[in-house]
Amino acid sequence: MKIPSTVPRIAELQAPPSWGTVDFISDLHLQAADTATFAAWRDYMESTPADAVFILGDLFEVWVGDDAVGMEGGAQDSFEDRCARLLGQTAGRLALFFMHGNRDFLVGPRLMALCHTTLLADPTVLGFNHQRWLLSHGDALCLGDVDYLQFRREVRSPAWQRSFLARPLAERQTIARGLREQSEARKQSGAPYADVDGNAAREQLEAANAQILIHGHTHRPAVHDLGHGYSRVVLSDWDAAAAVPRAEVLRLTAAGLRRIPLL
Repeated sequence: MKIPSTVPRIAELQAPPSWGTVDFISDLHLQAADTATFAAWRDYMESTPADAVFILGDLFEVWVGDDAVGMEGGAQDSFEDRCARLLGQTAGRLALFFMHGNRDFLVGPRLMALCHTTLLADPTVLGFNHQRWLLSHGDALCLGDVDYLQFRREVRSPAWQRSFLARPLAERQTIARGLREQSEARKQSGAPYADVDGNAAREQLEAANAQILIHGHTHRPAVHDLGHGYSRVVLSDWDAAAAVPRAEVLRLTAAGLRRIPLL
């Protein structure tokens, strides 16, 4: 009798032959107060020559539910509405994909349908140019951040999400502001953040039959050699208002991967 594998099946996406250029971005942390980063993202989305764009998590600083878009009786042109409109316009001329991050894991089917964007499982294997590329946000591989992983398990459960989304929108927004303030306080304290665990990344690559992992989350753009022919490529975060502005795209073509600075 065949014993079933205990390794969860990893989702796969095969690029059509018409794709010549694929872009990867993550960790833009878009919010209404950061007009510079929104403008950089808008300019990029309106001008990228890519055939497909993969947003690998944390597009938004926070997302408290899809009902933030097109609120009845609310603002007719909210920040969320402008983001959704730009996503939809971009999806009208190229293939657009979105993967949950640790800040926007509540992005749901309503927003994806409204924006004609495909929601990806984390992780997902992309087949492109006769090679398999493993895509992830990366947070689940930061095994040293035990407290966060416990929090992640809780908030990713259907029961928690049903309970949270049942709260009034204004209450959810207040809770989100509190969580952002806690996160900012931790950042200002200089507390170190856990990095992706190399062994866990290599094991995931082996399970996916892929050699290169592309991920965000850590805000530490680099290429890491994992040994035995495996590697991981880390995406940059975006902050156009920083002392040294950051906005970068990782572009994949038949020639390989290339970092494209936008600022």
